[in-house]
Amino acid sequence: MGGVLCLTVPGSEAAAQTTMARTMAQAADASAEVVLRALSLLGVPYRYGGNTPNTGLDCSGLVKLVFQETVGVALPRRSDDMSRFGQSVGWSDLQPGDLVFFNTMRFSFSHVGIYIGEGKFVHAPSSGSVVRVEALNKDYWVKRFDGARRLVASPPAALASIIPAGSVTFEALPQPGAVEPSVGADAPGRIVSP
Repeated sequence: MGGVLCLTVPGSEAAAQTTMARTMAQAADASAEVVLRALSLLGVPYRYGGNTPNTGLDCSGLVKLVFQETVGVALPRRSDDMSRFGQSVGWSDLQPGDLVFFNTMRFSFSHVGIYIGEGKFVHAPSSGSVVRVEALNKDYWVKRFDGARRLVASPPAALASIIPAGSVTFEALPQPGAVEPSVGADAPGRIVSP
C-alpha cells in the first residue's frame, strides 16, 4: 500500500514543476480533508436513510455528506449507484479517501465506507451501532469486498491531465516495514468495473 513517489521530469521548466507540485499538494489535501471529515463523524448513530449527523447517518449518507462537504462532489444517495463513479482501484492500490464497497445484503455494492489508510476504513455499519473505524482485513470484510473507487485524484492521475505523455516517470517505492494484508483464495485483488 502507500509508498514514496519519485518524480523524474526530463528538461522541465520551473513553472511546470511548480504546477505539478501544486497539483500533487491539492490531491493530497483533498484526500486528507475527506479522511478528517469522516473521522470527525465517529460516534454518530446509525439511522437507515440518515443524511445528517444531527439525525443519524447510514453508510451512503455518511459518504455522500463527507464528499459533498469536503470536495464538493455530489454523489448519488445509494451505494450501488456510487460504485459507478470515479476510477476503479484494486485492493493493493487503496489510498486514503478511496471508497470501499461490500456485498453485505446479498447484492453487490450494498455497503460503502471510506478508506483511511493503514488497512482501515470508516463506515456506518448497521442499526443500533455508530459510525466507526474497522479493519479492512477482517475475514467478514475480505469475503464481502466488491471493489473500490477513487473519486479524489491521486498525484499521478492528477498530473496526467497536465503533463504530456512520456515526459514524466513515476516509481512507487515501498515504505520501510510496509506489510500487505494477508488474504485468502477468494480475496479481493481484482479491479472491479461495474
